[in-house]
Amino acid sequence: MDAKALLIFAVIGIVAGFIASLVVGGGGGLLYYLIIGVIGAFVGGILFSSLKINIATGNAIVNQIITSAIGAIIVVFLARLIA
Repeated sequence: MDAKALLIFAVIGIVAGFIASLVVGGGGGLLYYLIIGVIGAFVGGILFSSLKINIATGNAIVNQIITSAIGAIIVVFLARLIA
């Protein structure tokens, strides 16, 4: 991965983590949003591919943000159930 791809990945993770914190509640800083968003990207990607769900908005970055945000919401919700 080059620097541009890592920056895009980080921004998508931060946005997804922020959206998840708005939906589920709670807060945190940029690092919290980044961690939740990156974990959510993996969870959302695995979930959507296993269920054969395809989000077709016409923009790849928007698709990734939606997938990551849904995964992040699931991660935060499950973490709160466990804790």
